[in-house]
Amino acid sequence: MNPTQILLYVVIAALVVWRVIVRQLLGSAVTLQGLALIPAILLVLGIVDCAKALPGASGTEIALLAADLAILLVLGLARAATVRLSLRDGNAYQKGSALTLVLWLVTIAIRIGFAVLGARAGTTSGLAGASIALSMGLSIGVQNVLIYSRARRRELPIAARRSEVATRRG
Repeated sequence: MNPTQILLYVVIAALVVWRVIVRQLLGSAVTLQGLALIPAILLVLGIVDCAKALPGASGTEIALLAADLAILLVLGLARAATVRLSLRDGNAYQKGSALTLVLWLVTIAIRIGFAVLGARAGTTSGLAGASIALSMGLSIGVQNVLIYSRARRRELPIAARRSEVATRRG
């Protein structure tokens, strides 16, 4: 990984920690933009990075990626189930629980574990590192789709963006 890629991943990690994990644990309004933006960015970056690394990937690397994606998908579903939804200021509101935090820590540990496992398996294509954004985007995306679905089933209003939440209050 070159220094630009490392810097990009540090910025992405900080953005994910703040925009997704911290805000979810502190509680925030559910908005379409909030549910879609970060996963979409991560998925696009991940697909682009993986497309570059995939041609040189071994069967072991592809198997590790498949296992990583499957496990993080399940963890995304589990995290979504632990998020409490309510109505606040006329809009759907989400707040993670202690179990949500534990599942986030497990998600991060598993993602790091797959990267280490890939490095120890002698992988050379860089797919393990290239798939960071893809796996996190998928996990967060699945979590957010389930949160959206739960809010819709409960008929909780969901604003398109945060500015609309402020408008509903006033």
